[in-house]
Order: sequence, then C-alpha cells, then structure tokens
Amino acid sequence: QLQLVESGGGLVQPGGSLRLSCAASGFTWGNYAIGWFRQAPGKEREGVSCISSSGRSTNYANSVKGRFTISRDNAKNTVYLQMNSLKPEDTALYYCAADSYGSSWCGVKDPTDYNYWGQGTQVTVSS
Repeated sequence: QLQLVESGGGLVQPGGSLRLSCAASGFTWGNYAIGWFRQAPGKEREGVSCISSSGRSTNYANSVKGRFTISRDNAKNTVYLQMNSLKPEDTALYYCAADSYGSSWCGVKDPTDYNYWGQGTQVTVSS
C-alpha cells in the first residue's frame, strides 16, 4: 500500500528555517514525481514545489523561489523541502503528494495532478 508520511514541521520565528521530509513506502519510489503543497485556514491548497522522478527537474511557486529548495534521496525513499527565510505567510499545513509521470516532469500548479497524499505537517511562522 502506497504511503507518504511528512515530518519536520513546527513553530519557527520569522527568518528561521525548517526542513520538511516526505518518506514513502509501498511503491517504486524512483518512478514517482513528488510535489509539496500547502493549505492555510480558509484558503485553497496551493503548490509550493515539486521534483521529477529523476530529480533532474524541479519547480517552485513564485512565492518561495530563492527561499525553498527541494531535493530527493531515492536510496532513502525520501524527499526534502528545505525552507529558509520563513515568513508568517508561509504558515500552513504542508502536504507531500506523489504520482507516476515521465522522468523529467513534475507539476506544482494543480493538486489534481497527484493521486497519493500524506496527512500533512504543520508549519507555523510567528514571533
């Protein structure tokens, strides 16, 4: 059974950093693109970043470019989202999602591109 588990969220002051992890089990990890999405209370789920199955392609939402970095370690079946220079508007529940696509594609605009989702990890940026 395909399973995704996020971790690494927490409370951090503005300007701080967090690293989120998305650990996977139950499927051939190397064939799947991974996306990170977030949802704040009262707002729609929005894409943050994604990485293709090969790791050669990444995409970022404009709001996080230059601050967030996505990476994957296929040996550990894990994708990471390094978040630096965090802002209060980054506060949200962060989800990772997976689906099988070509080796060089991933999407960050449409959550419906992904059929498999984790339960989320809360990130709160506040002083």
